[in-house]
Amino acid sequence: MLERGNLSRRGFMGRSLAGLSAAGLPLWYAREVHGAQVATQVQRAKKESDKLNMGFIGIGSPSSRNRALYGAAKKFNTVNCMAVCDVDTRHVASAVEMLKKDKYEPKEYKDFREILGNKDIDAVCIATPDHWHTLVALEALKQGKDVYCEKPLTLTIHEALVLMEAVKKSKRVLQTGSQQRTEMGGMFRFAAEIARSGRLGKIKSIECRIGGSPQSGAIPEVEPPKELDWDMWQGPVAKAPYRQKGNNTNCHYEFRWWYEYSGGKMTDWGAHHIDIAQWALGMDGSGPTGIEAIDVKAPYAKGDGYNCHEQFKVKYTYANGSEVIAMDGRGTEVKGLVNKDGAAPKTISGSDNGAMIFGETGTVFVSRGSLLASDVKILTEPIKDMPQLYPKRPTDHMGNFLDCVKTRETPICGVEVGGGSVIVCHLGAIALRMGKGTKLTWDPKTHKFADNDKANAMLSREYRAPWKLEA
Repeated sequence: MLERGNLSRRGFMGRSLAGLSAAGLPLWYAREVHGAQVATQVQRAKKESDKLNMGFIGIGSPSSRNRALYGAAKKFNTVNCMAVCDVDTRHVASAVEMLKKDKYEPKEYKDFREILGNKDIDAVCIATPDHWHTLVALEALKQGKDVYCEKPLTLTIHEALVLMEAVKKSKRVLQTGSQQRTEMGGMFRFAAEIARSGRLGKIKSIECRIGGSPQSGAIPEVEPPKELDWDMWQGPVAKAPYRQKGNNTNCHYEFRWWYEYSGGKMTDWGAHHIDIAQWALGMDGSGPTGIEAIDVKAPYAKGDGYNCHEQFKVKYTYANGSEVIAMDGRGTEVKGLVNKDGAAPKTISGSDNGAMIFGETGTVFVSRGSLLASDVKILTEPIKDMPQLYPKRPTDHMGNFLDCVKTRETPICGVEVGGGSVIVCHLGAIALRMGKGTKLTWDPKTHKFADNDKANAMLSREYRAPWKLEA
């Protein structure tokens, strides 16, 4: 049997169309998804004797993202979860206990170079803080490992380009953790297919409502926990004091709201919804030609607190005239949207998280909880010439990665997709940091700004010795 528990082959094959339909998909589309699920399960069953040794780098606390990835991986009987790594020994200890309860015999590490030096490990899940993603992934590729790396894939645009080249050179498999392309009931994929099919007419604009970054004010310097290697946690970024006040810190989880280590909501939720916008526009591997910071409120800037932007609107313009607007949440209020059943029309407020796709002849709103359209026929009428967004219809992001490790095919969110989408996120973050009214011209082929040295200087960042960016 390939998968454990609720995803056993029997349970998988018996999943009802009604269950898929309840997720928000019309019955005709649910049938296609169900058929793809069955075909994938049969294909996996033929190779279930193969074993894959997997390690988890940045295993984190019990509520961390890498614990969720571990939960996704352990469902597959083909996976041996054999090692964990973290610079915080509290995380390592609790992770080892967790794996042992699941009947694994894990090895434990503090340094990612040591776990990657273990020749018995075939693949790794990377869910370190964002500023470590690229260096760890590059070392994994050098060591011949396949990689599942959490989004946002990189800290800078230059890192994305280096990682793309490294994957190509190494011929290893890399999956970016942008699971909206596979999971969430398939609603995001269906929304992208609707947009790509022409059913909405020409796409005029897509609002990506991603939320604003939290603000903290001043956070005092304190001694780091004795279990945490604070210097190693910082790694390639400039050395800084450890800060903590209540739940506010510049370390675990909250690093997202510091530009030193991440990119705020532009790279946090932006890596999800901007990725879907790229997909819906058919712009994977490319990007916008213009970026404009049309509404920006300056964030806290005293250096001792969260410094990512809370309020913002960034407009991306593509060569075909379509626009994508990444915003904190002050989007367009749209009334009269219905689900696949034509239920009582709903109003989507400007603060609702999700992607609002405006076409010349119709509108679609998609989030992790709903799929709505301006006309029920947009959802219920089968699409005759379905655009091929990916050769298969994976509904499990980890499963897609594991399948591709065996077949050596490119995952649904390979490095060109994950790297391309995070580049768009970073373009927005650069525009925000340059201030309201900033207008930038971008060449998605050369990956340079036109006539703007200040913006081009922000494509990369200096690494703290001894760390170097080497493909």
